[in-house]
Amino acid sequence: ASVWLHLGALGPKRVKMLDNGLMPPPPYEMVDNEGTWLDQTDMVFIDTVGTGFSRATKQEVAAKFFSVNGDIESVGEFIRMYLTRAERWTSPLFLVGESYGTTRASGLSNWLFEHGVGLNGILLVSTVMNFQTIRFAEGNDTALFLILPSYTATAWYHKKLAPALQSKSLTDVLREAENWTVNEYLPALVKSDRLTPAERQNVIDRYSYYTGLSKAFVDQNDLRINLDKFNKELLRDQRRTTGRLDSRFTGIDRDASGEGTDHDPSMSAIRPPYTAVFNDYVRRQLNFKSELEYYILGGGIGPWNWNTTIGYANTSTALESAMVKNPYMKIFMANGYYDMATPYFAAEYTLAALNLDPQLRRNVTLTYYEAGHMMYIEKSSLRKLKEDAAAFIQRSIQR
Repeated sequence: ASVWLHLGALGPKRVKMLDNGLMPPPPYEMVDNEGTWLDQTDMVFIDTVGTGFSRATKQEVAAKFFSVNGDIESVGEFIRMYLTRAERWTSPLFLVGESYGTTRASGLSNWLFEHGVGLNGILLVSTVMNFQTIRFAEGNDTALFLILPSYTATAWYHKKLAPALQSKSLTDVLREAENWTVNEYLPALVKSDRLTPAERQNVIDRYSYYTGLSKAFVDQNDLRINLDKFNKELLRDQRRTTGRLDSRFTGIDRDASGEGTDHDPSMSAIRPPYTAVFNDYVRRQLNFKSELEYYILGGGIGPWNWNTTIGYANTSTALESAMVKNPYMKIFMANGYYDMATPYFAAEYTLAALNLDPQLRRNVTLTYYEAGHMMYIEKSSLRKLKEDAAAFIQRSIQR
């Protein structure tokens, strides 16, 4: 649902978290949002069918919304109708999406252009356009090497790296890990059992060095460690797990000896505050009266059709097509270093793989934050996101 960006970053009010983004004790509070984007633009928040209070009028037609293409078409049609009814066709137009909202916004960019809507810009917060980059599946090594720098960031944050790395800045450590990933780890995955014993041991040693995991654990997992295993293993000696949405967060599992985590501590920390505050705000202050459950994470969505014959949904090509047709459109990508759900290196890879013409590539702005998937829950990142987005919006409307 749109509540995350609405009450987390963009709107006039926000959920009050602790300054580092951790969950405060209940009851939860809403405060004025010093980082609101309202001084830059009007905003319309859309809860797609199956999220928020949005429901299909007839159950038998609900399924048509529950697909990559159906979702894009329904939101695109809403935008077209809104521009018509509000008479805003000639206003500067931007899309902003977070997480799956970046998948949607990328696909929408081309759909809207084909229906006569030229965008000034798209702001992608915690980006995933190509799902092959984040899916840990047998035979898909792509996600394994693209998340490794995020493992490094997490280990650095929790002080699990060797002193030689721990003494460096996060960005310096990440550049080093990225270079090793591309130049040595990826080729090692390609070789797999064709590695010599010496080559394999070298990869094990360096993987351990850049992730804080034991050499034995890396060896036992044949150099391939998915996210759930990493989150369980990194702080096992402390009987703690790390978060998926934000790996700064730690949790406690019922079974400290298991292979995977019981829950995502970062999701557990943010779900109750956002649910409680929105339900109070919409009824008591906005005076919208309903006993419907507000589906904060799409609880009303049925089986999802990924509309793909290649195994993974990918809307990056739609974005590329829109950029080619509309060379004035600018792209903003906000990345959290501790976001393990949509890793920053995976977003960079997806962008690079488009092989954009240099003129179009100059239209893309990448920004980074020392926080997670919802980077705005951390107060300094909320401020930086506002500043970065405001500068981007102003650049995008210059003639």
